[in-house]
Amino acid sequence: MSLARTLEVLKKDLQLGPRSPIFLWVLLLPLLITFVLQVTFGDLFDPQPRLGIVDQGSSAITTEVGEMSGIALTVLDDVDDLKTQVEANDLDAGLVLPDGFDDAVRSGARPPLEFYVGGESLASNRVILAVTTLDMVRQVEGKAPPVEVDVVSLGDELLPLSVRLVPFVVMYALLIAAVFLPSFSIADEREKHTLDALVVTPVKLSEVVAAKGVLGFGLAVAMAVATLWLNGALSVQAIALLVVLVIAGLLLTEIGLIYGTASKDVTGVFTLIKGTGFILLAPTIFYIFPDWPQWIAKLFPTYWVINPVYEVVINGAGLGTVWGELAIAAAVIVVMIVPLRYLIGRLETKLAIAA
Repeated sequence: MSLARTLEVLKKDLQLGPRSPIFLWVLLLPLLITFVLQVTFGDLFDPQPRLGIVDQGSSAITTEVGEMSGIALTVLDDVDDLKTQVEANDLDAGLVLPDGFDDAVRSGARPPLEFYVGGESLASNRVILAVTTLDMVRQVEGKAPPVEVDVVSLGDELLPLSVRLVPFVVMYALLIAAVFLPSFSIADEREKHTLDALVVTPVKLSEVVAAKGVLGFGLAVAMAVATLWLNGALSVQAIALLVVLVIAGLLLTEIGLIYGTASKDVTGVFTLIKGTGFILLAPTIFYIFPDWPQWIAKLFPTYWVINPVYEVVINGAGLGTVWGELAIAAAVIVVMIVPLRYLIGRLETKLAIAA
């Protein structure tokens, strides 16, 4: 295989690629999905802290909070209802002010103050609401806070849904570029019989396939980085993130090349992607629903690149933490070379016979 001829094919694809709807789809769809998810679940527009108060004695704190900008206040009558809404993440925190609370504070007593936070609430919102509550108590008495706030977390400590969706968005960006672009490009050229000309040129089919793989791989890594940047999730572990994205891009690009060389036309590629797309994206669902048995996700081959992305981006892990999973992903990449070489050889034979 000639590197010079491969680069010439790649240059041709780069020149003609932007004219293709598939190419534009690869660039725009992940960005559009990112925007929709962020607007829906809140990373571009962070929601105001939501505080619920059960005021059993007409406290001045309720009035003061109600007049504040930047805090969404909900006044409830029932403590159980307050706890239910906090646990369901309808409220970030809940505050119970017992009857006579203000008078007890002014007299120097230390009345109980119930403050609840939701397990899925943003940490920043919890801090804002807790500090605001203490400030309001200070204002009631006029000096150092005379109460001890007992913060009780209701429900499991979960990351916000917008954060748990990051693996899905990144994986989709990788999938579109690394799988869709190479497979559709190969199938489209086969359907239009432009590959038939290879028989009478020095260019080999393996060089064409390699060029399309390089293009898909490069765009996949670039779109993954762009998606992470838009989500504010670029990891400080830059080297670990780059290694993870490179291995993920290689794995998915191989899948795209296998789809393209195995299909007779674009319809065949589309059928393959529809039939297997769920398998490729399935592990991302287990981050959205962390209560599901997590071992099931390991049954899918893409788990071994999705989980390292999650660990590095969300948990700040280094290569020492995810090397085992990356090793399994690398082994899968090596194994998939066998069917890919077979499919390239088979396609070369068919092109020669057709000529």
